[in-house]
Amino acid sequence: MIDLHTHSTASDGTDSPRELVRKAAEIGLEALALTDHDTLQGLPEALEAGREFGVEVVPGCELSVESPEGVGWIHIVGLWIPEEAEPLQRAFDWVIEGRETRNHEIIARLRKLGINITYDNVVARAGGTVGRPHIAQELLSLGVVESVQHAFGQYLGDNGRAYVPKRKLSREQAIGVLREVGATSILAHPFMLGPSPALVESIVGGLKDMGLDGMEVFYTEHDESATKLFGRLADKFGLLKSGGSDYHGHVKPGTKLGVGKDNLDISYDLLEAMKEARRARGQWVTERIGG
Repeated sequence: MIDLHTHSTASDGTDSPRELVRKAAEIGLEALALTDHDTLQGLPEALEAGREFGVEVVPGCELSVESPEGVGWIHIVGLWIPEEAEPLQRAFDWVIEGRETRNHEIIARLRKLGINITYDNVVARAGGTVGRPHIAQELLSLGVVESVQHAFGQYLGDNGRAYVPKRKLSREQAIGVLREVGATSILAHPFMLGPSPALVESIVGGLKDMGLDGMEVFYTEHDESATKLFGRLADKFGLLKSGGSDYHGHVKPGTKLGVGKDNLDISYDLLEAMKEARRARGQWVTERIGG
């Protein structure tokens, strides 16, 4: 069993990279991809933990990209990020610069609403890249909200009272920079594109034309019909099939590592097919532990 979409404290998860890999070993995962948002910070620790606990760790990341009007979130996961990935790091620096400005604006809006929250306390809570989940956790600790979900619904989500849009790469930039560093690009959680199969197919086809390598067919929020739909789309466009839980730890209490909402059981064969495609292009791959 494998999980190719997870997050750690390097972005907005609650487990350190080492703890995440330790948990993966504990539940019997053969391979795990760490795919933190807009950062590579946790990868060295995760790779070292993989050697310690006997788990194949695929170094990855997740990029939020601009989406056309009427389309939901588009996120691109990059897998097999090399140790030296300067073009990608420069892209992240640009995004993170915008995120820091955004975080300060969110805090300012919350304070205008009479909430006694400080940016310094949120930074201390995060311990790494600051994101909205850390602000939500601080609101929870202050007793302003009853849950992280309440914080997003009331203040931080798209329709929240303190919402500020995020700086994002274009779809072409995201896929292009991943290709430049030799990573495999995967469309994350395609169900978020919207409810219309025709719209989803149009977006996936456009991303394929830009150089997209694959898409998440197996995902925590995909029911059986969605899994079949995205599997057919992957076959139609010649895309690799990927999958993962999108585990974040206790900020997503219903999503468990490896199995999501107890609806995932992703075979190592899927990862091996992705590795074969990379080998055919002369690209490096991680090695299976004990295999």
